[in-house]
Amino acid sequence: MANFQAPEVHWVSLAPILIVLGGAVLGVLVEAFAPAKARRPLVIALSILATAGACVMLALRWVPVLETPVTLGEYMEDPLTIAAQLALAVIGFFAVLVMADRTSVGDGAFAGQPSDRPDSAAEELSERKGYQRSEIFPLTLFSLGGMMIFPAADNFVTLFVALEVMSLPLYIMAATARRRRQLSYESALKYFVLGAFSSGFLLMGSAFLFGFSNSLRISALAEAISTHTNMEWMVLVGVFCVMVGLLFKVGAAPFHAWTPDVYTGAPTPVTGFMAAAVKIAAFAAMIRFYTVAAAYLQWDFLYIFTAVVVLTILVGTFAGLVQDDVKRMLAYSSIAHAGFILMGILAIQKGGTGHVLFYTLGYGLATVGAFGVVTLVRGRDADGNVLGEATSLRKWAGIGRTNPWIAGAMLIFLLSFAGIPLTGGFIGKFVIFSDAIKAGIGWLAIVGLVASAITAFYYFRLVRLMFFTEPGEESVVVKSEGLSALAIAVCAIGTLALGVFPGPVLSLLEKIVILIP
Repeated sequence: MANFQAPEVHWVSLAPILIVLGGAVLGVLVEAFAPAKARRPLVIALSILATAGACVMLALRWVPVLETPVTLGEYMEDPLTIAAQLALAVIGFFAVLVMADRTSVGDGAFAGQPSDRPDSAAEELSERKGYQRSEIFPLTLFSLGGMMIFPAADNFVTLFVALEVMSLPLYIMAATARRRRQLSYESALKYFVLGAFSSGFLLMGSAFLFGFSNSLRISALAEAISTHTNMEWMVLVGVFCVMVGLLFKVGAAPFHAWTPDVYTGAPTPVTGFMAAAVKIAAFAAMIRFYTVAAAYLQWDFLYIFTAVVVLTILVGTFAGLVQDDVKRMLAYSSIAHAGFILMGILAIQKGGTGHVLFYTLGYGLATVGAFGVVTLVRGRDADGNVLGEATSLRKWAGIGRTNPWIAGAMLIFLLSFAGIPLTGGFIGKFVIFSDAIKAGIGWLAIVGLVASAITAFYYFRLVRLMFFTEPGEESVVVKSEGLSALAIAVCAIGTLALGVFPGPVLSLLEKIVILIP
């Protein structure tokens, strides 16, 4: 009988992911066995502790990994992994705070029981009894766990599994809105169908690359491309298909069609989490994959991906100009920002990986904060009853006069989106455009600058409505229970801090190297 040797598991490297996924599993058990009244506070506490614990663990791992990166088979623990996971854990922490806040009205963004058919007797009973299921929090942690594996994957199977663990909870979460239930269902169905389509592209591309390199390891591509020249068509098709799958997740044109509909129909806290965290995870994974392939194939794909960058920026810029719904406006804004970030990946400069992550971190903080503000701006009827979120731009008129703190926070986030100095968005665009100029694609930076000036128009249209228009009677800003207010305040402070004191964060992120064993 052969001796069995147990595999050596580097538990410290896996601890942040295990903390998040462990919190998700415990949340499911709490939902199943805890008393009804205790479930929601217990699950919220678990989610906050899990994300905070992951942040602490990742901060402690930064210096050791910077000195000695770790390879765990198909899992790469290098500075790129730690930086992306830390950004994800921070975004997840603030997103959980926004999700947990039911405001002074006591309703929140999520349906009492999402399984109830809209306008049915079951839904009326849930509303009357005040039922509030809390499975949204374990789903958030499961999705966050998949996101944290995504940038660390050095195997196409691991990459696909992480993609599905990240995406499947989001499909469900998009269908749990408290109001406009039919629209929420529609957005979830669109996201699911198009998400499956993009997963198919990623699988097909992985199959081609496996056939070319005879390995499922992403890091094995570089050597295979340099030594095999007789099957170049196979690697070109494979790289293109994998990139299509990743471009879908970041909402790049022409793979962006799902973005405005899903962002509009999903519960607003979920939209904030999705817009911020999915971009960080997908761009970090794209950096790892593109760095391996681009060293040999950059010229083959330069014109294709340049066209994707330009189209993404143009769609996000000009389609956003005609929106009169704040969530759709922010959706097209996210498409434009995806184009700016893709510019940094295309440049591949020394320190450029850190610049991309800096941009995604600044964008993520501003996005979670902005959608947190949207959850507090509500419509009201002629009798003064508070309704759902007032997403129509005209209903934001005058809130800067009636609620200067909330409007001031939104102003900071909009300034960051527009790339105005003293915000994280300005520094992010500055370093990305600088990388583009160094890489010899300065004309792309010019396109980005012009687009930034145009997008500033629709951001400042909202600013004008908030501060320079008389308040209307159709909307009201409800008070937070405290959790959303905390998240909004810290995100606003973080956005300003990244703009005023970017040096420490940039110097840390510029030390990122990608491990290719």
